[in-house]
Amino acid sequence: MTSAEHRGAAANGRNADLAALLLRAVTGAWFLTHGLTKLLVFTPAGTAGYFRSIGLPGALGPLTMVLEIAGGLALIAGLFTRQVALVLAAVLLGAAWFGHGGNGFAFGNPGGGWEYPVLWAVVMLALAALGDGAWSLGRRR
Repeated sequence: MTSAEHRGAAANGRNADLAALLLRAVTGAWFLTHGLTKLLVFTPAGTAGYFRSIGLPGALGPLTMVLEIAGGLALIAGLFTRQVALVLAAVLLGAAWFGHGGNGFAFGNPGGGWEYPVLWAVVMLALAALGDGAWSLGRRR
């Protein structure tokens, strides 16, 4: 490998680490906010009631809330990023199917369509492929 190729490979690694950090921080904060909204605004009982109202078991509401809060914190810290991102991608696909599927594609539709949660699910799959990155508590030394 030439010195120019070595520098290019190092730059690509730094870019991937930066991409992982940005995706982890933004999506982690996003999940944390959504989970805390379910906890503090809608309350666990209200969240369970909403899940029941769309035909799901009520217990999935508080479980989703816990996954969003714990997953958001783990992503921000960079712990178990691949696994957390895959679990949260499944949560998002569930939201797209059960919560927004009947509202059409566009998220601007009444009740919000499925485009937004599917987009975030794909972002989570990309983050699962990237992993923790160098700037994380879970990085490999």
